[in-house]
Amino acid sequence: MGKQSYRVCFCFRRWFHVGVSEPPEAIESLFNQYSENGIMTVDHLHRFLVEVQKERNPKKEDAQAIIDSMDDQLNLKHPHSSDQRKGLNLEAFFKYLLSEKNSPLCPSRGVHQDMKAPLSHYFIYTGHNSYLTGNQLNSKCSAAPIKDALKRGLRGIELDLWPSSKKKDGVEVCHGGTLTAPVDLTTCLETIKKYAFDASEYPVVITFEDHLPPNLQDKVAELVTGIFDKKDLLTADSDGSECLTEFPSPESLKGKIIISTKPPEDKAKDKENELPKSTSCHVNFPPFMKMFNHTRKKVCGQKAKHQEYPRPSASSSADEAEWGEEVPNLKGIVKTTNGSTNDKDYSDEEGSTNADGDSGKTQQNVVEAPKYRHLISMHAGKPKGGLKEWLKVEVDRVRRLSLSELQLERAVTKKYGQDIVRFTQSNVLRVYPKGLRIDSSNYNPLIAWSHGAQMVAFNMQGYGRPLWLMHGMFRANGGCGYVKKPEFLLEKTGLYRDLFDSEVNLPVKTTLKVTLYSGEGWDKEFHHTYFDACSPPDFYAKVGIAGVPGDTSSMTDQTEPIKDSWVPAWNKEFKFQLTVPELALLRIEIHERDDILQKDDFGGQTCLPVSELRQGIRAVPLHDRKGNEYKNVKLLMSFELI
Repeated sequence: MGKQSYRVCFCFRRWFHVGVSEPPEAIESLFNQYSENGIMTVDHLHRFLVEVQKERNPKKEDAQAIIDSMDDQLNLKHPHSSDQRKGLNLEAFFKYLLSEKNSPLCPSRGVHQDMKAPLSHYFIYTGHNSYLTGNQLNSKCSAAPIKDALKRGLRGIELDLWPSSKKKDGVEVCHGGTLTAPVDLTTCLETIKKYAFDASEYPVVITFEDHLPPNLQDKVAELVTGIFDKKDLLTADSDGSECLTEFPSPESLKGKIIISTKPPEDKAKDKENELPKSTSCHVNFPPFMKMFNHTRKKVCGQKAKHQEYPRPSASSSADEAEWGEEVPNLKGIVKTTNGSTNDKDYSDEEGSTNADGDSGKTQQNVVEAPKYRHLISMHAGKPKGGLKEWLKVEVDRVRRLSLSELQLERAVTKKYGQDIVRFTQSNVLRVYPKGLRIDSSNYNPLIAWSHGAQMVAFNMQGYGRPLWLMHGMFRANGGCGYVKKPEFLLEKTGLYRDLFDSEVNLPVKTTLKVTLYSGEGWDKEFHHTYFDACSPPDFYAKVGIAGVPGDTSSMTDQTEPIKDSWVPAWNKEFKFQLTVPELALLRIEIHERDDILQKDDFGGQTCLPVSELRQGIRAVPLHDRKGNEYKNVKLLMSFELI
C-alpha cells in the first residue's frame, strides 16, 4: 500500500494511502461456502461454476484449467512439487473473478446466431458519412475513419461521391455543400479492400450517395472492379435490369462487398436535376456557415464541437460535452405530434422516384452508365409519394429505403409502425442522422431497431450516450457486425403490436437483477491528480436499461459516492423488469463527483446486450468516451435473470 500527495492551497500537501482491491464481504462469504479449510478445490470450483455462474455444461477439466492459470499468475504452486495445485485460496479466487476469462459476454461463443437467413433479418453495424474525421461542416475527409470503423467491426460504410475539383475525370469523397476537405475515392476503396474483413468475415455494404453524371458513374465502376476482385463483389444480373427478389444470407455472402445506391435509370434526367460535369463538392456558402470554425459556436441552434473534444469546463453544457446528451425518452417522441418531430429535415439522401424509377419528369429510354448499374446489387430509392408508397412491399423485388431520424419519428407518430415492421421483414431500411447534427452527434437507435430497421447509420467519429448504445448492441453475436432480429419482428402474421403504443401494457418476461460490488484500475490508468487535484476521486455509478419504452429506465438509479478512494466498494443492487429483453441494453456509467465545480468527471462506461449476459459474478471492463476499452479499469458485478 503506497501513498499519494495532493497539493492544498499553495504551500501545504495532504497525504492519502492508496488502497488495494479486496474481496467484498459477499465474495468472501461465497468463497467460504464453496471451499474447505481456505481452499477451493476442483470439485468446489466446478460446483461454483454450475450453481453460481450458471455455466453451460462445464467440465472438471475447465475448473482445473482455471486453477492452473491462477497458479501461474500468482506463483502459488509448491516450489518442490510438479503436481497440479489442488485449489484456490481467497486471493486467487478473487483474482479469477476479476480476470479477462470471466467477462460478462462469453468470448468463446463467437458467432453463434443463425447466419443463414436473408440479410433483411439482421441488424447491421452501419456508419454515416464514414469518411469524416470530425464535424459535418468543416472537418477533414480521410480514409482513416473508414479503417477504424472496419477494424471495430462495422459492416456498413457510406461514401458521398462528387466530381473532383482537381482532376477532370476524377471522383472524390466529401460532404457536399460544406467546407469539408475531400479525399480521393480510390484511397477510400483501397482502404476498404485492405481492412474489410479484419474484424469480421461477413459482408460489407458500401452505400454510395451519388452526385455524379453518367460518365463518372462508369468511372466509379472501373475503379471498383479494378480494386476489388470479381469474386469479391455481389453484382446484379448480367443485363443489370433485375432487382433481387430476396436478399441472400450473411453466411452465403462471407467475404463479399455489396454496393448499394440508386440505379442510374432511377435518377431524373431533366435539366433541373442533372449535375453538370464541372460540379464539385465546393460551393458558395451562406454567411452563417462561414462563421463556423474549430471553436465551439452555435450553428442552426446546434452545438458544433471540435473533433478533439477538449476537456469541459464547469457548466451544464460542459457535462453534456463530457458525456454526450442523454438518450431521449421514446415515449415523448411517440406522443409528440407537433414540435421537434415536425421540424423540417434538410437532409434527403435519396431523391423521390416511383417504383419504375420515374421521378415525374420526362425520362430518357437509354439506360445510362451500364457498368455502374451492374455493380449495384442492393437497389435503393424512394418511390414517388408519401410514407405509404415508400413502405409498400413488392412481391417480385426487394430494395433499400433510407429515412432520416425525423422521417422515422414522423412515421411512428402517424401510426405507420406496423407498416415499417412489415417492410423490414423482406426489405432493408437505413436510418440516418438529421441534417442539423453538424456536430456529428447521434440519435436514439432503439426507435429504429424496435421497428426492424437494419442499417441504423451513426456518426462513428464522435462519442456520447447514443453511440455507446450502438457499441453495446454490436458486442452481441461475437462482434461480427450482424445481430439477428428478434422473432417478433420477423413474424408474417401481421399481429405485431406497436411497442411504442403507450396504451399497450406488455407482460414482463424476465427480471434482471444486477449487483455492483466494486471497481478497480483507475490508479493504473490515470495520473493521481486527473480527477481531483486535492484528493483521490469520489466515484459513484449509474445503472439503467435502454430498450422499448416500457423497459427503458432513467439513469437515476445510482450508488452513493465513495469518498477519496481509487478502489470503490459500493455493494449496491438494482432490479429491472423487462418486457422485451431481446432489445434491452444494460447501461453502466461511472461518475466522479466534484462538489466544488458542481460537475461530474467521466470515469468510464459500458453498454451490454441483456440477451447475451452471462449470469453469475463477472468482471466488466469499462470503456472511454470513444468506446475504446481501458486496459485496467473494470467492475466486479453479478447478473441474475429471474
